[in-house]
Amino acid sequence: MATVETSPPEAPLPDDEMLYEVVNGQIVEKLVGTQALWIASNLAYLLGHFARTQELGTHYVEMLFLIDRPTKLRRRPDLAFVSRERHPIRRKPPDSAAWDMVPDLAVEIISPWDKGTEILTKLEEYFRAGVRVVWLIWPDQAKVYVYDSPTSTRILQVGDDLDGGEVVPGFRLPVATLFADETDGPGS
Repeated sequence: MATVETSPPEAPLPDDEMLYEVVNGQIVEKLVGTQALWIASNLAYLLGHFARTQELGTHYVEMLFLIDRPTKLRRRPDLAFVSRERHPIRRKPPDSAAWDMVPDLAVEIISPWDKGTEILTKLEEYFRAGVRVVWLIWPDQAKVYVYDSPTSTRILQVGDDLDGGEVVPGFRLPVATLFADETDGPGS
């Protein structure tokens, strides 16, 4: 998801109508494409259902996380998973603009307007903050890059299975499911 600078650092936080992140003291709008939302929604349903029934943790779509207190860095992954070890499953997050929590898994779905340098910066920030795994989903290439660290990655494609590893143990999903386009059904 691309970001566009919209406000000086002293500006009040925007209302709930705008998706934003706070980077280097700047409020930046987060642009979200329809294809990315479609993938995030489908993955959230599948991952969320699995995690909930297995009582592993909770998933969040477009939740704003305060991932670095000293710099006030706030990131909004397209999808995040927080394990029950980090936050009790049935406890609501606090009612605040950003949750002071580092997710175990951060998922970013790459849109055509995302810049490579921004994606790499975000990846490094997630790991510096304590995120355990990052999935970068590239719809145009139908690939998923699974990062266990900023320098350790596996590239999955159609025909492979995406698994939750140690973060969401037992979760398994054919990569093709993320990019399936059912054009023969209703609404096509």
